[in-house]
Amino acid sequence: MRTALIVVDIQNDFCPGGALAVSRGDEVIPVANALLERFPLSVLTQDWHPARHRSFASTHGVAPYELDRSVDPPGPLWPDHCVQGSFGAGFHPSLHTDRARLIIRKGTDPSVDSYSGFFENDRRTPTGLYAWLAELSVSRVVLAGLATDYCVLYTALDARRLGLDVEVAEDGVRGVEASPGDTGRAFAAMRAAGCRTVNSTELRP
Repeated sequence: MRTALIVVDIQNDFCPGGALAVSRGDEVIPVANALLERFPLSVLTQDWHPARHRSFASTHGVAPYELDRSVDPPGPLWPDHCVQGSFGAGFHPSLHTDRARLIIRKGTDPSVDSYSGFFENDRRTPTGLYAWLAELSVSRVVLAGLATDYCVLYTALDARRLGLDVEVAEDGVRGVEASPGDTGRAFAAMRAAGCRTVNSTELRP
């Protein structure tokens, strides 16, 4: 069984001080770096939004975290974040990006958001990640990164939907918690879909 590590969106805007900071988000970096050292086949995902992206509250003239009811199901509208070419869109400088074999940029379509590393939020448009993994005969993925209740969750669920075995490093993820309890619900959804959630020290290539 060939395994790939997927490190999700460890970018400046999702770390403390960023535009859409995840509480204690920088704590996942040492875990991700340790996994990058151990897993020879690894991928980084990167939010890469054009200005005035439809997921930005400012695009709609409303406050961040209000619901966008034009999508099904309705989802939160975010502060402007990870704008293409900006400092906030860059990977955190402490992340060992040199270890990665591939970078997948997502959310580049101004009209469609993208949480999963595999598909845009229309659930149809692929990012190319699955085709790359399939070409390399990968059947198992290990996940770490940000944020548990959005991009990690959707990446894990899509990986399971595509038939991959999935393990999530519990100590290598943190949640946005746009609504209280979202992180716990995300872990429950991943486990219900057949993902294993374990401490990173238990994970093996």
